[in-house]
Amino acid sequence: MESMGKKRPRPRRSFTPEFKAEIVELCRRGDRSVGQVAKDFDLTETAVRLWISQAEVDAGERDGLTRSEREELAALRRENRRLREDVEVLKRATAFFAKETR
Repeated sequence: MESMGKKRPRPRRSFTPEFKAEIVELCRRGDRSVGQVAKDFDLTETAVRLWISQAEVDAGERDGLTRSEREELAALRRENRRLREDVEVLKRATAFFAKETR
């Protein structure tokens, strides 16, 4: 009785760029609605709409960050976080050695 009316969340899946491009192309043809394409391929409509939106950004049809810009931004953020951690370690080491030499 507990499970009535409650949906279990879908496990997170990953898809190849080629698959996403194929789905976007099917939606752009206009033969079927986005909802129907999503249902036919057991995808969420939200995911398909996001793929379409990102394809439009990548093609220059819509404003936003392209896929390569997003990847670069993520890499820069990772590097920035690592460098901040390195600076914190160096600050602690400097304080430690300054205390030792007094």
